[in-house]
Amino acid sequence: MSTALSAAVSVDELKDIAKRVRADIVRMVHAAQSGHPGGSLSAVELGVALFWNHLRCDTANPAWPARDRFVLSKGHATPFYYSVLAERGFFSTELLSGFRQLGTPLQGHPSMNAAPGIEMSGGSLGQGLSFAIGQALAGRLDNLDYRCFVLMGDGELNEGQCWEAAMAVPHFGLGDRVIAMVDRNGIQNDGFADTIMKTHPAEMFRGFGWKVIECDGHDMAAVDAALTEAERPADQPRCIVAHTVKGKGVSFMENNPGFHGKAPTADQLAQALAEIEAGL
Repeated sequence: MSTALSAAVSVDELKDIAKRVRADIVRMVHAAQSGHPGGSLSAVELGVALFWNHLRCDTANPAWPARDRFVLSKGHATPFYYSVLAERGFFSTELLSGFRQLGTPLQGHPSMNAAPGIEMSGGSLGQGLSFAIGQALAGRLDNLDYRCFVLMGDGELNEGQCWEAAMAVPHFGLGDRVIAMVDRNGIQNDGFADTIMKTHPAEMFRGFGWKVIECDGHDMAAVDAALTEAERPADQPRCIVAHTVKGKGVSFMENNPGFHGKAPTADQLAQALAEIEAGL
């Protein structure tokens, strides 16, 4: 099996990294006065636990053919994604200040050739799981054993393409190659997800033949354990449904649809950074 993981990082260390990522997120969105802070903040623990303790990658050789792939299907959550990549060492954290600025590589949705570590260009939601199927089939053809981790939002599960892909993963025998993660924060662009289109991600994935692992998406130890369980060999594909809070870590953003795609003011930034540092 391919390996490019350093020694496991402790839960306390992961929590410290998560604080840095949350601070990066609010700074980036404030500086650009544009972006999506809410759904970025809800995904932090998932991304930090994955990139530090589970994703086989080589930051010095991002194109390593045997690397695991991470697909950000909820492509608007780039503040979280770019911060994780920078803090992990794929590129300098200095690049984060150029978020959404003309002529810089860190645009509002990811572009796979713009910066190291980006595996799929984002845009319309609901496509990431299908993309990962293509990556996984390519790995099988190339006799490479990498895994494809896909992070989806619960809002994008309104898209029928997600469920066509969910059917295809077990059909093509890709359960050992594709691991899905759902950021179940309950809010999407237009408001609370269940008032717009009620979905039941855990039940629906189970119905398509997946093993579902549910966890508190802000309990770092629980997230790390869920990823460990998802990596164990099994006959079924695995889906982690992480129950999260939109805007987690910033009181005025938490569970607030208004901060799906809204930048904080200077005063709000100062409050957000103080709350993140205090771990409120």
